[in-house]
Amino acid sequence: MKAMFRAAVFLAGLFTLIATSQISAADRSDYTQAKFEAAAQAGKPILLEIWAAWCPVCRAQDPVIKSMMEDPAFKELTILSIDFDTEKDLLRRLNVQKQSTLIAYKGVAEQARSTGDTSVNGIRGLAKKAL
Repeated sequence: MKAMFRAAVFLAGLFTLIATSQISAADRSDYTQAKFEAAAQAGKPILLEIWAAWCPVCRAQDPVIKSMMEDPAFKELTILSIDFDTEKDLLRRLNVQKQSTLIAYKGVAEQARSTGDTSVNGIRGLAKKAL
């Protein structure tokens, strides 16, 4: 009886661990120059996401980006978010005119960019160019 109880406790713990563990594919965080340089120097694929809280297109892009974060195909992808309203100097350096712009890099080399694309295939296709 004790052995069955221990087995049940072990399995319950195992299922809890599996349910709460995240097999996160991509890393998503706020942009800093240091984060970008570290990922670029490591040769990692990078997706810059220029967004604004008030932007409906950005809100439509968000679920697609979140789905990529859970997809093992994008496990190496680093997603760096840039606030369109507060990062004007950075946006000038990147030559970004509008929110909802996505820029894919492989290391330090820009591979592709898009503005206003909310399609799953378009966003995932753009990100794949960095892989």
